[in-house]
Amino acid sequence: VRPYSLTGGRTRFGHVLLVETFVAALEAPEERRELENGSLSTRVMPEMRAIVELCRRMRTVAEIAALLKMPLGVVRVLLSDLADQGKIRVYGTGHGPGQPDRALLERVLSGLRRL
Repeated sequence: VRPYSLTGGRTRFGHVLLVETFVAALEAPEERRELENGSLSTRVMPEMRAIVELCRRMRTVAEIAALLKMPLGVVRVLLSDLADQGKIRVYGTGHGPGQPDRALLERVLSGLRRL
């Protein structure tokens, strides 16, 4: 029930978010201060705050889902919402659809094994 409530029942997302897609936070310094002081935290779901905190350094969608122990589909919907709000930036893999870079996939696999 919790994943359903986090996404409002949505299963689709507006951004291309493959497991190897990189994302990073884009918060302005003044928003960080609001987050730390608590005024913004009362309006933002804890899961969204956790994602933004994890994205302070560039991470893959798979890493975020694994670190938060959340279903991949839920993380994709929340990341898409955060991207729409301008809180994170979604970076493509630099390859056309169906043509993943082997080196990138090996790095993702290595990172998942370390988790």
